[in-house]
Amino acid sequence: MPELSRFLGIIITMYYNDHPPPHFHARYNQQKAIIDIETLSILEGKLSPRI
Repeated sequence: MPELSRFLGIIITMYYNDHPPPHFHARYNQQKAIIDIETLSILEGKLSPRI
């Protein structure tokens, strides 16, 4: 798995030649999300807000 960063329990990954639009994957505990790089909007999945 091509891991870019790991901080505060969040793991950020990107995959070469993945589907458009350009995005990254974020995992935190059992939660997963795909996030658009340009707008930082969640394309798929869910991440709970920090309290």
